Amino acid sequence: TLQEVIALIRKERRPFLVHAKVPLLNHHTSGVRKEWYRGDLVDSQKRDPFPKFRNRLIASGFDPAELTQIEKAAILKVEEDYKKATAAADPLPEDLFSHEFAATPVTEEKGIREPKGKERTMMVDSALFAIRELMAKHPECLLYGQDVGSRLGGVFREAATLAQTYGDHRVFNTPIQEAFIIGSTVGMSAVGCKPIVEVQFADYMWPGLNQLFTEVSRSCYLSNGKWPVSCIIRVPIGAYGSGGPYHSSSLESVLANIRGIKICYPSTGADLKGLMKAAYYDPNPVVMLEHKGLYWSKIKGTEEAKTIDPDEDYIIPLGKARIVQTAEASKEKQSLTIITYGMGVYWAKNAAKNFVGQVEIIDLRTINPLDEETILNSVKKHGKCIVLTEEPYNNGFAQALAGRISKKCFVYLDAPVEVVGSENLPAIPLNSILEETMLPNATKVAKAINDLLAY
Repeated sequence: TLQEVIALIRKERRPFLVHAKVPLLNHHTSGVRKEWYRGDLVDSQKRDPFPKFRNRLIASGFDPAELTQIEKAAILKVEEDYKKATAAADPLPEDLFSHEFAATPVTEEKGIREPKGKERTMMVDSALFAIRELMAKHPECLLYGQDVGSRLGGVFREAATLAQTYGDHRVFNTPIQEAFIIGSTVGMSAVGCKPIVEVQFADYMWPGLNQLFTEVSRSCYLSNGKWPVSCIIRVPIGAYGSGGPYHSSSLESVLANIRGIKICYPSTGADLKGLMKAAYYDPNPVVMLEHKGLYWSKIKGTEEAKTIDPDEDYIIPLGKARIVQTAEASKEKQSLTIITYGMGVYWAKNAAKNFVGQVEIIDLRTINPLDEETILNSVKKHGKCIVLTEEPYNNGFAQALAGRISKKCFVYLDAPVEVVGSENLPAIPLNSILEETMLPNATKVAKAINDLLAY
């Protein structure tokens, strides 16, 4: 019986699946009335659990008159609440724009980014150090996901030693169920925890998108700011080492179309640590996209992803881009701006070596919120722009950003805004030759720079 199951759950603290048949007592949709298609209405009414419950209470010694009074009081409360709701003032048109996000306390960069006397640290360790510092300071901080527990510490060693240090009750594995991993942050946040959860690969996000879209992203807005889901969702992303079609995908365009979440995509260890700290103190849901190819800087040309480990109090506000390198605008020499993020920063830097002083590189660091001011100022300065992404270049975030730049910088532009990205194909091949053919690289970016400068 259900009572036995509940008793076992309370005693053994393990889940049970109860398969219970319940009657459908009303219409399953307002547009299709039950009388039109159902022949089981009489039988369903006989199985109505409410009168059965009432009869059981009476059989257990409850006074029928008292039960009737409880029912009347409940009906009266609903009627009064209904009258109160209908009498309430209508919202103002400007109220539509309230409560998209809860206010964050992090509004400026603070702390020492490059303290003296420290060695450069791999990007994966920068994230590890950030979370270690947060867990030491905040007992409400939890880390869970696939394989992040004590036995493995993450498939990229991104959670190594954390379970041993802070206990299996704070750092633990989950089932291979992304809907649970993401959806559970709603409840964890509601009871005062700060969950940092991990989806093992970006390709695994799809089963969790329903929870991210319908629950996590909308909670603050639909509750008039009362229930923002305060969480960090870590997502290793991007193509690396012939990962193939199920371990190489990019999905920032999909995420960017989910309003109500913030999205970070750092390209260096220092940025990852500073943004992780900001994401923790942000009361809103933050997705942290972490490129697998930058974790250890094993790809040639990505050595600068390794940075000196910032101080514990170092923090970067979300929505502030980083100017990776500057270029002087002059009449004598053409110049341009590359707007990019993640692995694109290194493709751009290596390509720009052939165009000394002509290429300014902006690392977005966060996709939402977007540092529009830094982007537009740079484009207006140079008059030419490339938006560089690892995603396929059609119908994505980069193309939308290019359109926004074109509109807001139209009178400053000397050429169309170009988008450089992967080929527009359904998946990234496992074969390394085909993978290289599909993805952008420094050579392809250099050609785009040359063509745009000559425009």
